[in-house]
Amino acid sequence: MSRASAAVAVAPVKAFFRVVTSAEARAQLSAFAPVTKAEPLAILNACGRVLAKRLTAPVDLPHFHRTNMDGYAVRAADTFGASASLPMYLKLVGAVEMGKTAARSLKKGETMRIATGGMLPPGADSMVMVEYTEEMGDGTVEIQRSTSPWENILRIGEDIKKGAAIFAPGRRLRARDLGALTGVGLTKVPVYAKPVVALISTGDEIVAPEQTPKPGQVRNVNQYSLHAMITEAGGMTLDLGVVKDDRPAFEKAIATALKHADVVMISGGSSVGVKDMTVDVVCSFPKSEVFFHGISIAPGKPTIFAKAAGKPIMGLPGHPVSALVVFSLFGAPFIRMMGGESPEAAFAPLRTTRARLAQNIASAPGREDYVRVTLEQRQGAAVAVPLPGKSGAIFSLVQADGMVCIPHNEEGKETGEEVEVILF
Repeated sequence: MSRASAAVAVAPVKAFFRVVTSAEARAQLSAFAPVTKAEPLAILNACGRVLAKRLTAPVDLPHFHRTNMDGYAVRAADTFGASASLPMYLKLVGAVEMGKTAARSLKKGETMRIATGGMLPPGADSMVMVEYTEEMGDGTVEIQRSTSPWENILRIGEDIKKGAAIFAPGRRLRARDLGALTGVGLTKVPVYAKPVVALISTGDEIVAPEQTPKPGQVRNVNQYSLHAMITEAGGMTLDLGVVKDDRPAFEKAIATALKHADVVMISGGSSVGVKDMTVDVVCSFPKSEVFFHGISIAPGKPTIFAKAAGKPIMGLPGHPVSALVVFSLFGAPFIRMMGGESPEAAFAPLRTTRARLAQNIASAPGREDYVRVTLEQRQGAAVAVPLPGKSGAIFSLVQADGMVCIPHNEEGKETGEEVEVILF
């Protein structure tokens, strides 16, 4: 069930003409509840998946006092006052083997060799790094530096204590997270099931990539790009192919999508044109509502967000650049959220860098403009170079390193102005 019902309901016909800001669009998207199906998964397969439950440490880590350096295990008090000019001498009584406990306890005035990660012998409470020592050949070790208790030692539970929280639900697991989990003996984790995203392309002019398009036809760019981007966002794509501009065929495709998927993505059919039937078809299903038809951004204004049968539907523009920009800004975060991430994490600001503009950028007040740029180094400084190209020019997106956002209340940016570049 959608949390969007808490928002102000808009009649479908009026919503057809309703254009919202980026912030309002994100608020509507964030109101949906994620897919709550969960499954246990082996750690080796869990990278990139989202935790469904809180994890706590079943054991202390480490479970023994462990050294951080190569050197000699000591009683700290035996080294007090030692220096390079006034060293102290301790009796060498053996070595700690890796993976084993010491043969005996350490007594006053004694020391043992120990390697990084070795178990501190009973009686010892510190260690001296090897570079501050010298074995004298008479069974003693010269200590050239004093050490304090527990110096260079990772104590029991110092990394994490038994029962302590490790990760909260909604965390997308990274490669380094998996190592931490195996370190406390966890080999399976509960994760949210990947949201199934039905992908539909529309248009009589769309042909398969292997076909030679006739005049007026175009190859199916969006289906392939969006399929890959859905995968990157953590979703599973249900590819329903291209649907012609035929209402019964479109209704059938959406019915299939609503039956088998958690989210429906439609590429094309979002503009206000004579062949546009997306809103009418969506509203013909039960539990339907159109939240907006348009976001005040360029490229990508003709974007639809609605629901039918209680499931979210996003209608993306047909032009490739518009579709991919809208998906990057709204579609990908929405899929991450539907996969279990919190709205705050899913819609967090994208990775950016700072650069100075190589030339002026004009913008129309009242909308956000996303201008594709390349990044160059000129005289040791980062420079953003705007790329020419309209919303149908797919290679302007391929060549770009990122985008510069011109806020809706500005008329543009000037040459030399420092800007934030949203990185691809």
